[in-house]
Amino acid sequence: MKNTITLLIISICIICCKESEKKDNTPISTNVKLYVLDGGSILVNKLEVFSQDTTYTGQVKQLVDPYYVITHPKGNLIWDAGLPESLVVDKPYTEPTGVFSMQRSDSLINQLNLIGFKIEDFKYIALSHTHFDHIGHANYFKNATWLVQESEYNFVTSDAEKSANIDVYNAIKELTNIKKLNGDFDVFGDGTVIIKTMPGHTIGHQVLYIEAGLKKPVLLTGDLYHFEENRKNRGVPSFNYDVEETIKSMTVFEDFAKQNNAEIIIQHSKKDFEKLQELLKK
Repeated sequence: MKNTITLLIISICIICCKESEKKDNTPISTNVKLYVLDGGSILVNKLEVFSQDTTYTGQVKQLVDPYYVITHPKGNLIWDAGLPESLVVDKPYTEPTGVFSMQRSDSLINQLNLIGFKIEDFKYIALSHTHFDHIGHANYFKNATWLVQESEYNFVTSDAEKSANIDVYNAIKELTNIKKLNGDFDVFGDGTVIIKTMPGHTIGHQVLYIEAGLKKPVLLTGDLYHFEENRKNRGVPSFNYDVEETIKSMTVFEDFAKQNNAEIIIQHSKKDFEKLQELLKK
């Protein structure tokens, strides 16, 4: 009788362990969600600025300017911050050089509300880089931790840069909870959301890898590429910080995407913006 009871207890323990293993084997990525939101639109009136030569002279191109919400059991992350909310206007604003005509359709608060979030719900903010079209509503997240490459932070907060581009500094100056990065960073420690350093467009430019329960991981380009031809031809804009570093980052990026079978999303591409929206509906 004792032997029977002992065997029964052992059997129950084995079953419980197997059930526990099953639970432990549930993909973490199913608990991660990705949302893409509209941070504005940019009509490039002089597309030649997106090359080192005269490749696009006389051409124009419509770009989108999204930002992204990533939810995770350990906290929420906002990636990039669109155009300034002063551009929520009826007609596009053309800046003094005439290169860009820009407009934003709605505010951060309204768009977050539509997907059930408030600014206070975010533990982290990360920006692909600190150009004006990626930092628009950044200061709203002053209570979140800013995940930024140390080189980018030092550059944008330097006295020289403040003097040259005070509007850029003012757009991020409220972000005082800083986590300075020196390379790649696994945001939640489980491989589902990884910031990858890809310098060149700016000194501390970065991209984002996300496993969100889709058929493929998503790899957001930041401004490593701006549109499909840039990627195909490895075109480097005239305003990039370092051409050589940009091309090197492109090689590293493409190798990483291939190794991980990732869905590459060019952030400024209208085509990719719509593609990602469709992927997230499935």
